[in-house]
Amino acid sequence: MTKYVYLFKEGNATMKNLLGGKGANLAEMTSLGMPVPQGFTVTTEACNDYYKRGKKIAPEIIEQVFTALAVIEKEAGKAFGDAGNPFLVSVRSGSRASMPGMMDTILNLGLTNESVKGLAKLTGNPRFAYDSYRRFIQMFADVVMEVDKENFEHLLEDMKEKKNITADTDLTSDDLIELVGQFLVKYEELKGEPFPQDPREQLIGAITAVFRSWDNPRANTYRRLNHIPYEWGTAVNVQGMVFGNMGEDSGTGVAFSRNPSDGTNELYGEYLFNAQGEDVVAGIRTPKPIAELKKDNLALYEEFDALSKKLEAHYRDMQDMEFTIEKGKLYMLQTRNGKRTAQAALKIAIDLVSEGLLTEKEAILKVEPGQLDALLHPQFDKQALKKARVIATGLNASPGAATGRIAFTAERAKEMKAADKQPVVLVRQETSPEDIEGMVVASGILTSRGGMTSHAAVVARGMGTCCVAGAGSVRVMEAKKQFEVNGEVFKEGDWISLDGSTGVIYGERIPTVDATVSGDFAVLMGWADKYRAMDVRTNADNERDATTAYEFGAQGIGLCRTEHMFFEADRIPAVREMIVAKTLKEREKALAKLLPMQREDFIKLYKAMKGFPVTIRYLDPPLHEFLPTATADIEALAKEMELSYEALKATIDDLHETNPMLGHRGVRLTITYPEIAKMQTRAVIEAAIAVTKDGMKVVPEIMIPLVGEVRELKYIKDIVVETADTIIKEAGVDLNYLVGTMIEVPRAALLADEVAVEAEFFSFGTNDLTQMTFGFSRDDAGKFLADYYEKKIFPNDPFAHVDIKGVGKLMDMAVKLGKQTRPDLKLGICGEHGGDPMSVEFCHNVGLSYVSCSPFRVPIARLAAAHANIKNPR
Repeated sequence: MTKYVYLFKEGNATMKNLLGGKGANLAEMTSLGMPVPQGFTVTTEACNDYYKRGKKIAPEIIEQVFTALAVIEKEAGKAFGDAGNPFLVSVRSGSRASMPGMMDTILNLGLTNESVKGLAKLTGNPRFAYDSYRRFIQMFADVVMEVDKENFEHLLEDMKEKKNITADTDLTSDDLIELVGQFLVKYEELKGEPFPQDPREQLIGAITAVFRSWDNPRANTYRRLNHIPYEWGTAVNVQGMVFGNMGEDSGTGVAFSRNPSDGTNELYGEYLFNAQGEDVVAGIRTPKPIAELKKDNLALYEEFDALSKKLEAHYRDMQDMEFTIEKGKLYMLQTRNGKRTAQAALKIAIDLVSEGLLTEKEAILKVEPGQLDALLHPQFDKQALKKARVIATGLNASPGAATGRIAFTAERAKEMKAADKQPVVLVRQETSPEDIEGMVVASGILTSRGGMTSHAAVVARGMGTCCVAGAGSVRVMEAKKQFEVNGEVFKEGDWISLDGSTGVIYGERIPTVDATVSGDFAVLMGWADKYRAMDVRTNADNERDATTAYEFGAQGIGLCRTEHMFFEADRIPAVREMIVAKTLKEREKALAKLLPMQREDFIKLYKAMKGFPVTIRYLDPPLHEFLPTATADIEALAKEMELSYEALKATIDDLHETNPMLGHRGVRLTITYPEIAKMQTRAVIEAAIAVTKDGMKVVPEIMIPLVGEVRELKYIKDIVVETADTIIKEAGVDLNYLVGTMIEVPRAALLADEVAVEAEFFSFGTNDLTQMTFGFSRDDAGKFLADYYEKKIFPNDPFAHVDIKGVGKLMDMAVKLGKQTRPDLKLGICGEHGGDPMSVEFCHNVGLSYVSCSPFRVPIARLAAAHANIKNPR
């Protein structure tokens, strides 16, 4: 028979997957001889069995629970439900990954109308006994029976008001006896049955409730945000109660072995005398700093400090500990590796190396790559944030915090910012490349449509600007210069705030705190670079982004989207002239105007990268994106271009496509108009020659997008090579260049061995590859993916993390097939997944040469690449 229940003394720290983090650590502390109230753990396998059986606990699990209970009853010398000497337990959740506050806890379980009297008599402290019972009734009603705890809170507040007191601790034993009576009446009134008086029934109900809480909305959201699989399940820990509410010689607290805010090597935490754990966590009373325990009870402080140091040395990491003092005796209730800020994570990791507890590699693994976001972007003032009013949520498309006045167009954003230098937040249904100038001046960007790889999200991440995308409840009415959310109207000039790290939108101005990077950051990044195998490049289309990325440690540009350059105000007229041209000669004339601009752009990028490779993707989007759609805009442009409205409208209509993302774009565009490829090749090569003559060595990488058939690539490559070789020969210089392709059409991955005959490098464009593999529109998928998460179809957004089973399989296949044909094939990724730590690890494992990501994610990718190589060395 499967063993589903383990006594603490039967487990150890290596059994985390089975016992959960809390259960494994309680077992480990027991084996270390620490003062741990004994108990047992119901395993994660029991939780999964509970869900397989339609949310029912199997009889054999219940039997094992009561067998283990009998053992710890005997050790305690007490009996569960005994009226004279009752044994009470706590019931707590504990998954493999720490999920603080996401699941449920119940204290004082085992109390009944009879055993509470026995507890009062046994301890000679009726106030303590009835205080424990009233807490248990409320917790059991809330957690197990799903009765809103406010039903009981108001009875407590009424009692305090009646007695003219403010603190719970001022209630007398008689007050608490009366309050318990009121709680029992309220419970029966709400549930239609008396409060359960069988402790065994209470225990199974509590275990069931903890299993049930694994699937509650807050736990599901937390798991999705922290990449914790649903299949892991939670364990349940049943532990003998020790009481911090037995009087002024008893207490409870939470402490860290180091400061979790800044990493200082000092005990950090809080405690309360005559209290239970919920009082500290819930803020029911104001706790004291742990340092004051020195004054209150020096011996206890020194004992706890010694245990803290022992645990930190044992686990070789900063510990988060819960403790209770019962009648002057210290008990340890929990330890785990403590949550910490990014700043603290860096300091603690480096200090632990200095102290000889960790190697450099081990220290690198102590810092989560995603944490670095907080060091690179502004954050909200924590105190102000607690009081702020949430009005909506969207997708956390680009991290950081932003506050500003609402502007509904790029033009107004520029005007408002220029007028008084106050910050603005650009609010759009969705952004387009023409909004770029407004996006540049905005502190934050909010869109009601679009996903994690929408234009707004991609551009904002590149600029390091906070962005919340796809906020579907926000109804943007640009013409009225207002948006509406849940019946509330916000107008141009009103203040709002965005948290791009969480996707939360606030209806007010919230102060922000600038990002800070310490010397610890440089030390850790140096270690990361020492131990990673992949290079890290950046996605950059302009000198500003390229320079930022280089300063963050980028080793080249993995994606320059040349179309973004075309939307600049001084270029778009020439682009539009090319689009409306009726003959080759007219198109070449328009392209000749763009050539010097593109050449200068590339010179700036080469110089910003100081000799590192620069991958330039040729024109990718469909041509209609460069033209307006609104009648007034078409009329204005027709006048500007000296065309009739009808002629321009006919061109726009002709370019219209039912599904433009699968239409006339990428390589298909240059096959129809090879003169575009010739112009871009001339710009790339002439720019490279210019910087070469200045003494800088550069190897341009020319990338042809959206290839699905090798003959497409060969046709364009022949044009590129002929044009490039002619220019190089005429210039009389020695210049090497590469021609490769993006792997973004599934057919290209399936036929990668053929494509590699022509391609000298592959770069996986996972935005489009994901879109085409799933058949999802990346801009619209956000509207229905929430249903997929809720119904456990998807664990997370495939546009945020590489879908390893499907998209990943295509990537792995393309790598292997491509290398068969061309063993020296250079392999990279340039989709937004290139900055996602989970995806970076996958890229390392399939053998990519580099990842490329937005500038502000370069440090994150560097650290993630180090994690990947330390875990799975090449």
